[in-house]
Amino acid sequence: MSSTSHADTAAAAQDGAQAPAPRRRRGVRRLSVRDRVVVGVLLGIPLLLDLAFVWFPAIGTALLSFTKWNGVGSLHTQTCKPNVPSILNNGCWYGVQNYHQAATIYPEFWPAVRHNLIWLAVFVLIATPLGMLFAVLIDRGIRGSRMYQSILFLPVMLSLALVGIIWEFMYSQNYGLINTVLGRTSDSNAIDWLGNPHLNLWSVLVEATWRQSGYVMVLYLAGLKAVDPTLREAALMDGANAWQTFWRVIFPVMKPINIVVMVVTVIESLRAFDLVYITNKGINGLELLSVLVTSNIVGETQRVGFGSALGVVLLVISLVPISVFLYQTFRREEAS
Repeated sequence: MSSTSHADTAAAAQDGAQAPAPRRRRGVRRLSVRDRVVVGVLLGIPLLLDLAFVWFPAIGTALLSFTKWNGVGSLHTQTCKPNVPSILNNGCWYGVQNYHQAATIYPEFWPAVRHNLIWLAVFVLIATPLGMLFAVLIDRGIRGSRMYQSILFLPVMLSLALVGIIWEFMYSQNYGLINTVLGRTSDSNAIDWLGNPHLNLWSVLVEATWRQSGYVMVLYLAGLKAVDPTLREAALMDGANAWQTFWRVIFPVMKPINIVVMVVTVIESLRAFDLVYITNKGINGLELLSVLVTSNIVGETQRVGFGSALGVVLLVISLVPISVFLYQTFRREEAS
């Protein structure tokens, strides 16, 4: 009996010796002092720049929008006194009165909001699909695609000021190319594309679309080049035509590019300033929020608080479509 128990014990010990020892978890390697310094510099500098040039000005603008300040003197927390000259109320706390005045007694406000929304709609519904179409056609390797790509991208390389000057020659009432082609160059039948408040907004939108479509084209070309070619081959083997391949296979894969294009489109449409300012300084049918912000903050009126309120309105308008688009995009991703 004793010998049997000794034999069992020896066998168990032998089995234990043959069993692999449990693997020790590797501890997380601690960063050296040098590595910490490098990581701190690489993360800290962009963070500080972002805070200094994006977040602090945005928060400061939002705070200034609740004050009545002309940019001179100090700010204080005292409430503005009614029926007192503005110079005596400078720097006081004004609450939401700037927003109320903009919506009720500032005649340029609602036309500017409407024009900004029209600008955004044209960019989303015309400029972006047009740029996508150009990208798809060039990506298919048509003959002369490099030349077409350079021609379509050329407006993006030009400054908006130069684009506006070029199109002023195109729209010239008596000597412009468009009126010459239409045969409307005499004083009696010439079309005033930039002076007529019923036409000038759409005329300037043609200039902006001409430039924006090339920008969108380059972004989508980059996305199309990054798509795995095997996806196209698999769709072709499944019998999908070019239209089905793009919308059901290629387009969903380019979701990061779609997000970038959407954000860029909204930003470009709502920060529009140069073209309308060159045309007629943003008046007479070309009122935009960006022009109103500039004229109130750095113009003769020097109403920094009121101009800041208009800037906050512009920021909110830009954040709404971006937030809705991102929410819908990530919601569909989670559902799938």
